[in-house]
Amino acid sequence: MLKIFFLIFMAGGIPVAIAMAGASLAYILISGNLPPFVVIHRMVSGIDSFPLLAVPFFILAGNLMNNGGITTRIYNFALGLVGWLRGGLGHVNVLGSVIFAGMSGTAIADAAGLGTIEIKAMKEHGYSTEFAVGVTAASATLGPIIPPSLPFVIYGMMANASVGALFVAGILPGALLTVLMMLTVTYYAHKNKWGRDVAFSRTRFFKAGIELLVVIGWPTLLWLLIDKAGAPAQWTVFGGFAALFVLDRIFRFEALLPIMTPVLLIGGMTTGLFTPTEGAIAACVWALVLGLVWYRTLSLRLLVKVCLDTIETTSTVLFIVAAASIFGWMLTATGVTTDIAQWVLGFTDKAWVFLLLANLLMLFVGCFLEPTAAITILVPILLPIATHLGVDPVHFGLVMVLNLMIGLLHPPMGMVLFVLARVAGLSFERTTMAILPWLVPLLIALVIITYVPALVLWLPRMFF
Repeated sequence: MLKIFFLIFMAGGIPVAIAMAGASLAYILISGNLPPFVVIHRMVSGIDSFPLLAVPFFILAGNLMNNGGITTRIYNFALGLVGWLRGGLGHVNVLGSVIFAGMSGTAIADAAGLGTIEIKAMKEHGYSTEFAVGVTAASATLGPIIPPSLPFVIYGMMANASVGALFVAGILPGALLTVLMMLTVTYYAHKNKWGRDVAFSRTRFFKAGIELLVVIGWPTLLWLLIDKAGAPAQWTVFGGFAALFVLDRIFRFEALLPIMTPVLLIGGMTTGLFTPTEGAIAACVWALVLGLVWYRTLSLRLLVKVCLDTIETTSTVLFIVAAASIFGWMLTATGVTTDIAQWVLGFTDKAWVFLLLANLLMLFVGCFLEPTAAITILVPILLPIATHLGVDPVHFGLVMVLNLMIGLLHPPMGMVLFVLARVAGLSFERTTMAILPWLVPLLIALVIITYVPALVLWLPRMFF
């Protein structure tokens, strides 16, 4: 009966959060087994969670970066590093999304923020609008895979899994996705005989290369000083950050400090300096320092607007989590999750078959539900089966999030489709057709990540 109410509400066009809470309330009122107040109690309990405090802060950090002119700096950095390759702006699109993913944590923010700059530049250089939209949509899926990631925070809370381990687990899959997308761009460049979009500049290339080396070498040097040489952790980190600002002032780097955001988060969590939730606060402080003090691209009026946008987005996300909390609890209490688990385990006891079925289900659900709602509904149903069959919860979390990100590119409810259709001025149908070829590298990556768990779990097992 609970499922019937939910499907009726969804068919009536009611938003998914209200449909979940309404179905639960209707079931309780008709069954009479529980007081209606249970709905409010469970919804409040569902968001009374310390890890969920990371959600508003990560959203705020992404909005600060997006509105503080950071996207232009990221684009210029990527242009200097790979823009001179054949099909260069396609590579810039992918690399820019990788960097921006380390700040926003959401695919929609990537598509709307960086996508606006990238699509305009690609069209001006003669690329078809369809190709520009396709590569932008595909690269936007990197947002929730490369840390930080809002879906990982939601999944970690629902699955009782380490958010820090999920963040670290996303690094190698994110690198795999990046390589596959850049190979796809290379294929189209050779197929269409595209040339270079910008002339090779030794100065810009080496400057961008030095930035990249600093990003890689800086945390390594600090780790050697603290772990091997026994230097005081706090003073070493403080001195390291001071040195970064000095280097940036001397060499006038394009995006060194913004690129350090994911390094700051991952380094702080793996060394135990702060939890993922505290890391979200650190990311906000870092974004405020860059926007208000260092680059001075944020005004107080713009800061107020960013905060109001963050409140609106956070309210939407947490309302979905609260509604899904009562719905998931009702699914468990009425035995729906147990029935599904028994059916699946009766059908197969092999993990690879279950993962295949789970992938198909999550791809289908991702076409209709927003990722936060889908995670909160699917975790109570699928995770117990995955755990029973020996699938690691962190590995399963990566598989689930990637499936739901691919769902954002599908009609009828794919939000990235709607965002890019508006940004590029394309019809919904043409946008859908433009994205279809880019599902190939995404699905290849999904198969590899699903059936090669070592790719996902190697780094988390090393640090956690």
